[in-house]
Amino acid sequence: MADNKLVWRSGVFKEIRSLPTVKAAVNEAAQKVAAKCGTGYEVKAAQITGGRGRARAEVVTRTYQAMRREARDHTLLKAGGSL
Repeated sequence: MADNKLVWRSGVFKEIRSLPTVKAAVNEAAQKVAAKCGTGYEVKAAQITGGRGRARAEVVTRTYQAMRREARDHTLLKAGGSL
């Protein structure tokens, strides 16, 4: 029986994490979270970060009411946990 050897190429992982389809999926997930939170929340589109080259998007509060609701009810945590 032949010995199979698995070789990990770490550079390929960085390529996969920065693919346009991965960025689109991250943006879609962020849009879903923002929609569940309601008005006053906004999505900052996915960008490739330094270091490991991951695509990251942000959902942020844009109004005072949303900030208060986030502080009181933890809407982002609840919406993000339901994905």
